This record gives sequence, structure tokens and C-alpha cells, in this order.
Amino acid sequence: MNIDMIEAAAARLEGRARRTPLLSSPFLDEMIGKRLLIKPECLQHTGSFKFRGAWSALSALDDATRKRGVLAYSSGNHAQGVAYAARLHGVPSVIIMPSDAPKLKIDNTHALGAEVVLYDRDEESREQIGDRLAAERGLTLIAPFDNAQVIAGQGTTGLEIASDCAAMGVETAEVLVNCGGGGLTSGIALALEAKAPGMIVRPVEPEGFDDVCRSLQAGAIRSNTRTSGGLCDAILTPAPGNLTFPILKRLCGPGIVVSDDQALKAMAQAFLRLKIVVEPGAAVSLAAALYHSAEIQSDTIVAVVTGRNVDPAIFNLAMETL
Repeated sequence: MNIDMIEAAAARLEGRARRTPLLSSPFLDEMIGKRLLIKPECLQHTGSFKFRGAWSALSALDDATRKRGVLAYSSGNHAQGVAYAARLHGVPSVIIMPSDAPKLKIDNTHALGAEVVLYDRDEESREQIGDRLAAERGLTLIAPFDNAQVIAGQGTTGLEIASDCAAMGVETAEVLVNCGGGGLTSGIALALEAKAPGMIVRPVEPEGFDDVCRSLQAGAIRSNTRTSGGLCDAILTPAPGNLTFPILKRLCGPGIVVSDDQALKAMAQAFLRLKIVVEPGAAVSLAAALYHSAEIQSDTIVAVVTGRNVDPAIFNLAMETL
């Protein structure tokens, strides 16, 4: 993985992905006593940054391989990104999703033309199901984070942060990124290493699912004891990836862990102050900025808000925190 791959992915994404802006609110700045910039990837196609990695990976395949179809496993956002990218390419997609994923995400993935295969994430292995289907049907797996072209696509988010911050005169900042398996976090870290070396990436995770934070602290991969039952479904992964963790270990600062209640409050603040809809797993970076600012040394924070695919009941729960 290197900056050349990220820039090549950016060229393939030109005219396909949305270039999301950096948002700000004087109310949020005053709340934390720092400058806070929000990168709203919740405005990306399919409602999350995942379209970047999906398009990058599919567009890098040769025509014959791509035509046979692709397969992915995801709780929802990667699923929708791959399904949409496959539809735009005119190729079939099969998406393996946990049966407890939000109904909205399952329905949206169906609507984007994918065949959805549900599984019990506590009792079944999505990797084993994926390996079987790939072998039976000749499908190419687009892994959610441990895929070089997916990481490259997610890294284009970092190119935009570097460019837009430079235009604002921002050279140093701590960049808070919601972290599951680490594809987005490692991609952004690689991009900023090359384009904005004064910035440091900080992974953010929910309590009880802080495998990346613990892995960084230990210097070796650590796993979560459970992979379901949390509010922040979009970033509940068993452990950081074999491709992503070495990048995270080399480039990232210490992780930050937030509570589900803080994630809900951050969702409410995002709507109140920025008028954007954010799902729980996408809000943990903003929660870290708002409620853990004492753990952040820089006077400028960039929070990458990664998705908006939230069920109405959960969104209403967040609004009740106001």
C-alpha cells in the first residue's frame, strides 16, 4: 500500500464519488474550545464512505473477472457500496449480511440489486460462507477492509482532507476516524502521511468493541470478545485486519473509546448544529471530539463522520438526548 495506489484510485473515482466538504459550527467550536472541522462522508453515495472503496476495488478488476460478479460481507454500509458499484458496472453482486443488521440497510442492499444472504454472526462465519459461494459461483470477494484497493479507495477521503485543510491554512490537526477493521483509518493515515504530515490520525471505537485501541496499546492484534449486540453496528468487527493493522500501528496515535450514550448525543448535535443525519457508528468520531477533547492535544480537530444509514427508531432515540 502506498500513496500512488490512493492517487490512482482517486483518478478512477473522479466523476463517480462525491467530494464532500469540511463543515464547521461556531456552537461546536465553543462547546469544546477548539476548532472542529467535520468531514461528512454521510453525504457520499449510498449514505457512507464505503462507495469509495467499493468503486475502487471493482474498477481495478479486469473485465472478465468483474463480469462474473462480486461478493461482499457487511453489516450494511459496505454492502450498499458494493451493490451500487456493481450495479453501475452492470455486474451481479451477492452480499452476506448479519441477520441482526438494521432492516433499512438490508432493504437498501436488496433495492440496489444485490442478492442478500443472511447469517447469524454469533454462530456462523461470514468468511466461510463467502469462501463457499465464491468457489461455487466464480465470484470475486471484495473484503470490507482487508483489501488493498478498498483501502486505496477509502484513502481518497484523506486526500480531500489534506487539500481542503491546506486551502484553509490548517497544517496540524488530529483527525478522528470511526474505526471497524481499519480500512478507512489506514487509508486516511497513508494519504495524510504523504500530503499532510503535520496531521495525526486517531482511531475511535465504541465501548466493548475497542479491538483497534487495545491492539495499538498492545502492539499486536487483539480481538473483541463479542461481535454483536452493540449500538454502533457499522463498526463492530472481530479484530483489525492483517493488512490494515501494520499501517495503523505505524501511523496512528492512541485510540479513543466512547460510550453509546455519547454516540447518541453526537448524532443529536450533528443534526442540531450541522443539519446532517448520522448513524451511531458514524458518530463516534464526533463524540470523541465533543466529549473527549481533554484527550486531544491539537487546537484543530477533523472528525470524519462516515454514514447516515440509521433506522428511524434509533434516530429518535438520539433526538431524545437534546
